[in-house]
Amino acid sequence: MKIKTFKFSKVFLQFFLVGTYLFLLSFYLLHQPVRSTLVPSGQEVTPTKSTEKVTRVIDGDTFEINGGIKVRLIGVDTPEMKNKNKTIDCFATEAKKKAEELLTGQEVVLVKDISETDRYGRLLRYVYIGEQMINDRLVKEGYAKISTFPPDVKNVALFQSSEKYARESKLGLWSACR
Repeated sequence: MKIKTFKFSKVFLQFFLVGTYLFLLSFYLLHQPVRSTLVPSGQEVTPTKSTEKVTRVIDGDTFEINGGIKVRLIGVDTPEMKNKNKTIDCFATEAKKKAEELLTGQEVVLVKDISETDRYGRLLRYVYIGEQMINDRLVKEGYAKISTFPPDVKNVALFQSSEKYARESKLGLWSACR
């Protein structure tokens, strides 16, 4: 009796592990984001650019695109809507409103630097509407501070210049927050 129970348990465990593996593999493959590549005239297709529709703004530096995929703006940090103390940081509401004004319902071009995602699984991207980089605009108008993390530092000099301008001009959070 013990041998039959042991064989049954062993066979059951093998089928369970194989079944679980196949389920997770199929789930992963079926839930990969579909990207459409934006190709400006006369340029090659590059896998580092895509055009997506913004469906929801989460806060000043994070939003969702079709499929519920979260995107985090590279190189910038806006005040938090819910910080560690479960309160709203100074100027967080204004930063979120500005991001909503700029992004909600818009077709945006997402440009990858080096990293694909952050530790929370959000896509890391520079975001453009036309020729305008939204990441830089938020810094330049005082809705965000620079926050760069290697290896995604392609635009650090631009962001530093924009932050200096906003700080010296006392724009946005530079005048509202102490």
